[in-house]
Formats: sequence, structure tokens, C-alpha cells
Amino acid sequence: MITVDEYKKAVEGDFDAIEKICLATWEPLYRFIYYKVQNQEEAEDITQETYVKTLKYFQKNKLLQENFLAFMKIVSLNLIRDRWRQKKHRGGVVNFQEINPKEVACGDKQDDIAQRLVLESALAKLSQEQQIILDLRIIKGYSAAETAKVLGKTEGAVRTAQYRALKALAQILDDKAQKTDRPKEGED
Repeated sequence: MITVDEYKKAVEGDFDAIEKICLATWEPLYRFIYYKVQNQEEAEDITQETYVKTLKYFQKNKLLQENFLAFMKIVSLNLIRDRWRQKKHRGGVVNFQEINPKEVACGDKQDDIAQRLVLESALAKLSQEQQIILDLRIIKGYSAAETAKVLGKTEGAVRTAQYRALKALAQILDDKAQKTDRPKEGED
């Protein structure tokens, strides 16, 4: 556990304190970022950038956050959004010499993409609290106790909310499947 004194030392530039904070927080931070960007190099870059920006922020503002890791995750999300905006404005660079037409034609990723879009659409129909609970419990692998601590709820409330969220998600997916299985008008 990192003490307030160590955070203060890190803000003042103490390399040992910075190293201790990095060692204690890098793995959950990196996993969080990697989940968002799905690219190892980009996740590593954003993780490093997050530490730099966070320490600069604390040096400038002389404030200490109670939950340092949560604050760093917010900083990383802002960095990710900035990168996405830049890519959106720049557009992607495509090297046509590196594209293998046979590989592209044979690579059947459309089903994977379609399933992911269906799931994302279904998740978007859940309440924000349900989305957060499923994200923490299932996607990020937090325990019920960890999730309860993050959300300020009891473990029982988290388990109940998770059960209801999964039930609602299953219902949304079932409804969507039934709609796509029905024959369209004019079809037999």
C-alpha cells in the first residue's frame, strides 16, 4: 500500500517514491488501457504518458487524490480520447503493398465483428450502473468486494445488480435473436 507521504515525495520528484507508485499501480492501469485500445504498443505508450501527466498535474496543483489509481485511469481515458480524435482527423494510412488480397478475402472476421456489434448494442441498452458493474465484474475481473468498494455499495448489492444486469442483457439478446429469426413479410 502506498502512503500519503510517498505520494508527496513522488510529487516532489523522489525517484524511489515514483518507482514504488509505478510498481504498485502499473499492472491494473496497463490492463485497463489495453482493454480500451487493444494494442500493446499503444497501451504501453499511453501508460507511460499517463504517469507523466499525472505527476505533472500533482506537481502543479499540489493536490493528492484519495484513489490515485482511479485518477490515473481518468487521465488515461482522456489521453485515449485525444488519440482517437487525432486519428479521426488524420485518417488511417494504408500501405497497399502490405495487403495480401487472399488473406483479406479468406479472413472471415465479419461474424466476429457482427457479434461484437450486437453485444455492444445490447450493453448500450442497459442502465449506466448495470454497464459499470458488468464492466468491472466480468470484463475487468474485479471481485465482488473490489467492485463494492469502487461503487460504494455492499457486496450483496453488487451481486444482485450483476445478476439483474446479466438477466436484462440475456433478455435483450434473446429479443434481438427472435427479431432476426422471424421471416420477413413476403417470405415463407
